[in-house]
Amino acid sequence: MPIRVAVIGDVGGHVKELRRELRALGASETGVLPDDLVVIQVGDLVHRGPDSEAVVRLVNYYLNAYPGQWVQLAGNHEALYLRPNSFLWEDRIGYLEQRILKKWWADGKLHAAVAVETGDEDFLVTHAGVTEQFWREHLLAPGTARQAARRINSLARTGCPTLYGGGAMLGPPNPMAGPLWASRNDELVPGWAGTTLPFSQVHGHSGSHGESDHPATTYDARLHHEQTRFPGGRLIGIDPGHLAEANPMWGAFVVTTGSRPTVA
Repeated sequence: MPIRVAVIGDVGGHVKELRRELRALGASETGVLPDDLVVIQVGDLVHRGPDSEAVVRLVNYYLNAYPGQWVQLAGNHEALYLRPNSFLWEDRIGYLEQRILKKWWADGKLHAAVAVETGDEDFLVTHAGVTEQFWREHLLAPGTARQAARRINSLARTGCPTLYGGGAMLGPPNPMAGPLWASRNDELVPGWAGTTLPFSQVHGHSGSHGESDHPATTYDARLHHEQTRFPGGRLIGIDPGHLAEANPMWGAFVVTTGSRPTVA
């Protein structure tokens, strides 16, 4: 049976928006997922919006009720509760929801990367994207999305400081910014310019917020997706741009494949 893989961008504490998008993908009002659907959420489930705790509880339901159909990635806002802080955020989620996030990590239900393979195009999905220098120097230039996901998840488990390292989001641009912090416009796209992508990438975290003057970049205002084409593949940004108020125009990135995503 063909599988629809839907990659959902940063939720940012907006549980109503997450429920709305799941319904658009075929989930029932009672939380039943269609058999042909696998959801990947790129992280930053929490903060900014009005109900981060409800978002965590909803995802916890899906991770337990549909363990083969929900892949949860960590964003920099989840990492705030998993390791020593690399940035400050005034509003914290509730103690119970913090424990849920930590349990996901301890139980291997929370990942840093996942690979989606189709017959025509392979995708590496991370929170912020993998820069060319990080791919080349820290991942040792893997040729497939599956290899890259495996190496990223291994590094994440060892607490690799470079993987969790920031750049333009925390200070000056850094071509080695990790896949939880890389800035699309300052580090990700510029770093791959003039090169050949080994595979396509889908990410949230930054970018995808409007028209771009980059000659290889197009913007889909309905889905709030921004994609930049290079030889070998695409860099696809799907951050909805939710702040305290949700962006009403956004949607998941959906592909059809014959196999389930790979995290290790």
